[in-house]
Amino acid sequence: MKKPELLAPAGDFERMKWAFMYGADAVYLGGPAFGLRANAINFTMDELKEAVEYAHSINKKIYVTVNIILHNEEAEKVSEYLKKLEKIKVDAIIVSDPYILEVAKEKTNLEVHISTQASITNYKSAQFLKERGATRIILARELSEKEITTIIDKVDIEIETFIHGAMCASISGRCVLSNYLTNRDANRGGCSQICRWSFDLYSNEKISDELDFSLCTKDLIMVDYVKDLIEIGVSSLKIEGRMRSIYYLATVISIYRKVIDGYFENKNYEISKKDRDALYRVANREQVPQFFIESDMKNYQYYNNRKEVSNQDFLGVVLDYNNDLAFIEQRNYFEIGEEVEIMSPNNEIIELKISEIYDENMEEISVVRHPLQRVYIKTQNILKKNSIMRKKI
Repeated sequence: MKKPELLAPAGDFERMKWAFMYGADAVYLGGPAFGLRANAINFTMDELKEAVEYAHSINKKIYVTVNIILHNEEAEKVSEYLKKLEKIKVDAIIVSDPYILEVAKEKTNLEVHISTQASITNYKSAQFLKERGATRIILARELSEKEITTIIDKVDIEIETFIHGAMCASISGRCVLSNYLTNRDANRGGCSQICRWSFDLYSNEKISDELDFSLCTKDLIMVDYVKDLIEIGVSSLKIEGRMRSIYYLATVISIYRKVIDGYFENKNYEISKKDRDALYRVANREQVPQFFIESDMKNYQYYNNRKEVSNQDFLGVVLDYNNDLAFIEQRNYFEIGEEVEIMSPNNEIIELKISEIYDENMEEISVVRHPLQRVYIKTQNILKKNSIMRKKI
């Protein structure tokens, strides 16, 4: 049984490095054109080249999203763009428009993965795309375990599924609410996330006394079903979130890394309570296994009474360690006496209580409250560079 790839998002070069550092085998990211995250920083062509060279130097992979729904004016430009991606040796492109697949196979040697935006929900469509040169299908997110298994059994092609992160209220992102209400095209990178808005309910032309209504779905979490996904033959396990923070990425990636590796070391591996709690705390919405488990689907959406709570666990990044002093760059308020945890790239968790804090001039202070403030904390624990300091979970 082959170990599946752990695939993570990378909104910029920094987040790409953090994703690899904390256990991703590959990242997906957007280039300067034809992607679906207009508000992300994305990568210039020079940055893409550097990213590919960096990834390949550590035996990792880069997939570039080219999953926009093309309009006429763009169709004539895509060929040149794909040739540039081929030249810098990206490992694959992610596409949804069939014309881009056709161009990629006729004009380049690029490997092509079919985006979840293509809404592939059956094995006939998967087979159709395989015959036209696709090497991987990223399935629609609305499939049960039985449906995924059928596609894998019927079609000899790599299958990728989402395992964690935000969900669309529509069919894998094919939504027109944003276009209709804000004139921002969700299928061309401009989604304004109308499904997250709160709406008044009207009864007999009067606002109802009931709570605000929302189309918002709860987030996806598949940590308890990684074993099932491995055993049915899923090739790549994908984390959502090109706009997420380095703390979110490091936490989610490192935990799924442990779960995947743990399964191959011991098929009865179980996630720890601390890791489970960390996964639930790092998100700001409730998390459920969504369509994979069909028995409780009515509870996978909010409808009303939705609460989103910003997480303040991320306290700082370890920049260096020397002579019992850890050099920390602050991300949230902390003070002397606080009990914290240090999460390192090798999945080690160190617990400590902050007893001494010094500013950059080695003057003793009691509180760290300024954004990106750099301080020293006293500890005999040897802390690795790029470890994350968080509140004790």
